[in-house]
Amino acid sequence: MKLYCLSGHPNKPCNVVTFKSVTLMLDCGLDMSSVSHFLPLPLVASHRLGSLSTWVPRDADSQLEGELRECMSRIFVDSPPEIGPPTSGLMDFAEVDAILVSNYLSMLALPFITNGTGFKGVVLMTEPTMQVGRIFMEELVEYIERTPKARHAYRWKHYLRSLPQPLCDVKGPKTWQQAYSLKDINAALSHVQIVAYNEKIDICGALKVTAVSSGFCLGSCNWLISSDHEKLAYLSGSSTLTTHPRPIDQTSLKNADVLIMTALNHTPMFNPDSMLGEFCVAVAQTVRSGGNALVPCYPSGVVYDLFECLSNHLDNLGLSLIPMYFVSPMAESSLAYSNIFSEWLSSSKQGKVYNMDDPFPHAHLTRTGRLKPFKSLHAEGFSSEYRQPCIVFCGHPSLRFGDAVHFIEMWGNNPQNAVLFTEPEFDFAEALAPFQPLAMRPVYCPIDTSLNFTQARKLISELKPGKLVVPEMYLRPPPSAPHRTDLTLNLEETPLTYSECQVLDLGIHRRLESVKLAPGLALALNLSNIRPGLSTATISAGLHVQDNKYVLKPLEDEDTISKLPNSYPYGNLSVDDLVQRLAQAGLTDARVEELPGVCIITLENEDVIIKISDASTHIICSNTKLREKLRDILLECLSSF
Repeated sequence: MKLYCLSGHPNKPCNVVTFKSVTLMLDCGLDMSSVSHFLPLPLVASHRLGSLSTWVPRDADSQLEGELRECMSRIFVDSPPEIGPPTSGLMDFAEVDAILVSNYLSMLALPFITNGTGFKGVVLMTEPTMQVGRIFMEELVEYIERTPKARHAYRWKHYLRSLPQPLCDVKGPKTWQQAYSLKDINAALSHVQIVAYNEKIDICGALKVTAVSSGFCLGSCNWLISSDHEKLAYLSGSSTLTTHPRPIDQTSLKNADVLIMTALNHTPMFNPDSMLGEFCVAVAQTVRSGGNALVPCYPSGVVYDLFECLSNHLDNLGLSLIPMYFVSPMAESSLAYSNIFSEWLSSSKQGKVYNMDDPFPHAHLTRTGRLKPFKSLHAEGFSSEYRQPCIVFCGHPSLRFGDAVHFIEMWGNNPQNAVLFTEPEFDFAEALAPFQPLAMRPVYCPIDTSLNFTQARKLISELKPGKLVVPEMYLRPPPSAPHRTDLTLNLEETPLTYSECQVLDLGIHRRLESVKLAPGLALALNLSNIRPGLSTATISAGLHVQDNKYVLKPLEDEDTISKLPNSYPYGNLSVDDLVQRLAQAGLTDARVEELPGVCIITLENEDVIIKISDASTHIICSNTKLREKLRDILLECLSSF
């Protein structure tokens, strides 16, 4: 069993596991950190961004002119943003039999894996994961396609050594790609097979995979990969906190031969409950003082909890009349889907559905007009509904595309306004860099409900895996807190680790296999009772292997049947008995040497060496007749049937 790591970002996992001639891809996350090096794509032409001075390295040719621009001593690429798909050189995607997707945040690279690569396998995920994942991908495409750039910059990648930091330090920019299209999304999703929790899916007749709840988001799951004799558990994007998804299923993950754990908390130094409270307080203070609050966010996930907690907090402060706007091309679809996936929700949310109530407060907020969804700020009705002070939730959290760019441009000069960052994926200083100087107040309160290191250590002790496999960086404190050893997986037994572009042997090898007997062969067995409930029989049969199925069938070749032995030896070989029988046969010069794990018998006069171990015996002799004689003597030391 081997693991291939195709991603250097544990929270954007993409790994491949091979076992029993089956190749499984575990998630296909999309690393979007590269977009921070590009200028934002405003919905309407921005005079400020357009007037930024161009920057050219001294040793560059004139064709590089216009590709780079400078803002407050920081250099940005003036081009449609590019993103980093998983590494493709380590694994031929055409060989992948199935892709197991854990949640909608771990499927955004799917078109890069399935399209134009020869992929013929199946993609397994839950219904909410597919629907919400589609929303995420379509929103990304919509944002980029509605603000096209006249040119695509690429020559700057040849001058990395001449560029200032941090652009000179980027990793593999020549592998970055432009975003996919709606056609690409539809082609990728055509491979999807929907699964339910605890449903066993057969893969190539050799393995069975099962999705079990991970407690992280709507439809999120961990995966069990099992054969008749081995069990692998894949834990990605999991949470033990009580939020809106169905709770994590820990029981199914216990006692696995191998546990692969990834996608732990992005920001382990920040408690999500505390951050949620700080978020509500900061928003309330902003609107109470007459300012506007901008929340760059994804169209699903934590934003549902923000709607719920913030509306309750504003009610308690008498600020119920402050309008909240949810601006995204997929806003209405996201709100609708969240209310129809009741079977994937926590028991408290399901109870509301059974009582004919809305599982999420945002349904009531939308009906009463407190939360207003719009496709964009130019959508019909937005200008007539818009009033200040207000709270705007919109994408994209990177602040490189989407309506959030426009609101930053519009509100950025007023220190009463605030921009609140809750998505842990993007650094707020990087996100705001191309908008400087900015008077608008930034508030950083990242909310990540996935397992922190303390919770992960506790879970590992409860699951008791045979082997633990984690990203290498989980054994080191984060660079921002090098002395915080509590922010690592500090375990009694050091786990196996992996990093990007590494191939890791997981140490699980095929030792047993289930074999079926053909009906005719089974009927012909002559059983001998060993003890009550246990019988034995000799079988002479042919082993047929097809599609990872093993079947013993009667022999049909007469020549093969005639060569079958008359008896079969078994039992442990006694060295003393063997030496005695050798002496009886005239071989009296046997010298015995005991070594760790092996016993060596030397017959110096005959130039013979016999090596005996627990699993095999080797007779090293150049004389064929003598070797056969020694074989017969050795067999006399064993029992037979």
